[in-house]
Order: sequence, then structure tokens, then C-alpha cells
Amino acid sequence: MLTDDKTGAWKMIWMICAMTGEMIGLSRLPPDARRCMNTGKTAWLVALAASVIALTSATAQAGSVSYVHAGKVLVSAGAKPLSEQTIVIRDGKIERIEKGYALPPGSESDAQVIDLKDQFVLPGLMDMHVHLLFQLGKTSRTDVLFTTTSMEALAGAYYANKTLMAGFTTVRDLGGTPEAIYALRDSVAKRLVPGPRILSAGSALAATGGHGDIDGVKPELLDIWTPETICDGPYECRKATRYAIKMGPDWIKITATGGVMSDTATGTDQQMTDDEIIEIVNTAHGLGVKVAAHAHGANGIRAALRAGVDSIDHGTFSDAQAIKLFKKSGAYMVPTLSPGVKVPASMEGNPFFTDAIKAKANAASAASQETFRNAYESGVNIAFGTDSGVTPHGENADELVMMVDAGMSAEDAIESATITSAKLLGLEEKLGTLENGKLADLIAVSGDPLQDISVLRSVNFVMKEGEVVKQ
Repeated sequence: MLTDDKTGAWKMIWMICAMTGEMIGLSRLPPDARRCMNTGKTAWLVALAASVIALTSATAQAGSVSYVHAGKVLVSAGAKPLSEQTIVIRDGKIERIEKGYALPPGSESDAQVIDLKDQFVLPGLMDMHVHLLFQLGKTSRTDVLFTTTSMEALAGAYYANKTLMAGFTTVRDLGGTPEAIYALRDSVAKRLVPGPRILSAGSALAATGGHGDIDGVKPELLDIWTPETICDGPYECRKATRYAIKMGPDWIKITATGGVMSDTATGTDQQMTDDEIIEIVNTAHGLGVKVAAHAHGANGIRAALRAGVDSIDHGTFSDAQAIKLFKKSGAYMVPTLSPGVKVPASMEGNPFFTDAIKAKANAASAASQETFRNAYESGVNIAFGTDSGVTPHGENADELVMMVDAGMSAEDAIESATITSAKLLGLEEKLGTLENGKLADLIAVSGDPLQDISVLRSVNFVMKEGEVVKQ
């Protein structure tokens, strides 16, 4: 629904229409603007409309003040929750937290008072491994024949909103059509569509025939659909890295090993060679971009860690030597337990899962929780990630329950999805806790997640950067 500010924006656009003689013709505009009709300059007028609406929305946020009355507040994972607190939010940032339920002074008569006295408030959650543009299903293998890039972006907007409503205010998207995922990222940033803050990697860098390359279709389609980020040898991989960064990613993703969801029987161990991985990491770091490595097998995990990657995603078969390299390098593990639990339960009767995929999925499932437990007990930096897209979007918090079931404390699980993930992104000065000066990303639940982590499956309230998006 259009706010008064947005209605004013549409009136401004109608005036422009009238002055130029151009008409828009969008059925959902206010009555005055609806009188516009389609013409050759519709596109630039629609673009102008979006720009003005975004500007007025941002203006409406500027100068806004909220007083959040919280029954309990977890300022930072690991800290003791505070009772009966007021979180004062100004211009999208936390100004202060004070004891008791304070009310705005007369000078702030327009301030919003939000009653969460019966709720447990904590920082917005962060997921470091999602795929917002799709969700695996029975028709996934044939859907690619009919799904346009535009449709991918629109589906991504739907899944992004589901993710935000689940309490995840920041995500790292590790693999999707570059044009679609960057458009989604930028649209969310401009508040054109609702969704979590997105840091995206676009297409993964992968070896020819490896995980990340196209597989399982006839040769003509193999040629057409091969991503431009497939590379062989260090020089090709240097060029591919530079090309990928030219397209505008926030991260670079490499597939150092085979993958479970590739329709090949090539296994899950190392596929990119040491010199290829080293060249990609050095090139990306030289251009100021961090690198995430999809890695299941121990050889590929060790090679990626020696090369200096910033995170290992999955890390399914990490061994003792890999654990030592994690500790030495300071790299983060993003364990993604969800596919290991949910995928085997969904394989029967689903034509997507060929025999080759089933074999790899069962092997990965059997190893993932024990590997995670070993890494956690060894003190590896663990950031939260789900691989949503392979598993259903909006169920991200199930991963927290799995982590606790595998031996992690509730406090540490929440820390992995807040401050640890913020550190991985290099955003710990802005996100991850509810400290003064940080962006006002916060959620609220009924019940105490420190006592029962499963309450995070049902988030009642979401605020992102000072804007209430779920109440």
C-alpha cells in the first residue's frame, strides 16, 4: 500500500506525465496517475517512479525515532540477557539501551513506541550460505529450460522475503545467475523489494567438468549453458577471477572439490588444482574481494586453506590436518548441516536425485555432524550457514537446532549466526550485536532461545536497519 509520502511521489510523476504528454498506464497507481496511458517513454517514467518512491521512502526513514520496550534483550551472544529495557533507535541505528520502559520526551512526539515487553529480543540473524534464486524440487532439472533470468530474480525476491520473515536480516548468497542476484541485491538495498541485506558471489569459479560447471544434459546445452567462470590452469583462472569481479560481486566463490548435487560420479574430493586455487585467491585478495571455497573432501579443504581462502563452506570430510590449518589460518567453517539432514529424507520419488547424487548425499550426511562436532570442540571459527535453496527457504533456523543437537551450546549457535558471521563479512562494526552505533537489525521471539534454541524457528518481530518489517 502506498504511504502518503509515496502518494505524493506519484502525484509528482503524474505532473511530469502531464508536462511531457507521456502516460504510464499502470493499473495499480493512484487515480490521478492511473489516467496515464502506455507510450514509447514508459520505461524511463517507470524508472523515474521507482527512483522517486525510493527517495521518498528513504526520506521517511530519515530522522525517524523508535523506542522498543523489550522484556529481555540479548545485546551480544555470550552476554547475560537484560530485563525490562528500552532500545532507542534513531535514523536506523541503535542510539542507546536504557533500563526500564522509557517513553519519548515531548520533543519526540512523532517517535514510534514498540511494545515487546513479553518478548525476547536479540540481534538479527545472519546466514552465510544461501541460494536465493531457486529452491530444489522435483521439477528443478527441467525448470531451467523455461526459467528466464527475470523470473529467477522475481523468484529470488519471493525467497528473500521468506528469509527476512524468518528473522535473517543479512545473508551471503553463494552461487546464482550474476545479473539476477545482483539486481536482487541492489533492489533490496534501495528498498524496492523486502529482503535481507545480501552479499553475493554470482557464478562460482570451477574447473571444466567439475562441480559448478553444467552437467547432466545433452552436449548442445552443455556448450550453451557453460558459465563464463569455468577455468583451467592458473592463467585462465586469474582471468576468470578478474572477469567475475568486473561483474560486481561482494565475494568470490570457488568449487575446490566435487559437489553432492552435481549429476556426476566424480566424487567430492579435490577438483581444482593447487595452483588454480592459489591464483584465484591471490587475484581476488589483490582486488579486495574475499574468497569462499565450496569444499567437501579433505584434500580440497586442505588445499583451499593453504591457499588462504576466507571460508570453507561445508567442510564435510575435514580431518585432523585440516583442523590444524583452520586454526593456523583463522579461516571460518560454514558447516551447512541442513542438507545432510533434509536431503536424504526427500530423495525417494524425486527424479532430481540420480544414483550418483544419492550416493554422495548419503556419504556426506553420514559424516557432516561428527565433522562439525570435531571442528567446534577444536575451536575452529564457525559461522552460520544453511545452503537454503538446496533446502527450503524460510527454514533457516532449523540449522541452529541441528547445531545444538550436534553438541554446540545455544549461546555459541546464536553467536555463529550473529557476531561471528559479521566478522566473516568484515561488518562487525555495523552488525552482529545490539551495541550503540550499530545498525538496528533486531528480532523478537516468545521464549528464551538460550534455554530452547527451537523458539528461533518462530520469529514474531523483525526490524531491519530501524524499519519494522514484521510485527
